[in-house]
Amino acid sequence: MVEIFKALSEESRLRILSLLLEREMCVCEIEASLKMTQPNASRHLAALKQCGILDSFKKAQWTYYRVSDRFKEGHAALWEYLQQNLKQLPSYKADLEEYRKCGGQKLCDAISPQRKH
Repeated sequence: MVEIFKALSEESRLRILSLLLEREMCVCEIEASLKMTQPNASRHLAALKQCGILDSFKKAQWTYYRVSDRFKEGHAALWEYLQQNLKQLPSYKADLEEYRKCGGQKLCDAISPQRKH
């Protein structure tokens, strides 16, 4: 439980979770939507995954993230709280707008093969 709350204590991680309320996302979509560098986004995603909040999976060479079903089931009250309150973050509307702009750009296709997630 301590690791979950440590992971949730960082605003960037809450911003990532707020976008993942919408749908699963590739690292490059998260980077572009939140204007994060790849190392920064990867560090935050690793912390959320390590404590069990996120799952990841591969599609071709790209890694996608989503909120873990196990987390949702095992921490139902916390998950409900997050769903209701993540949208209250001051950055939520701007982040969501960036996410929508990036959504149709097929960002993963535009990234060089040397920079795979």
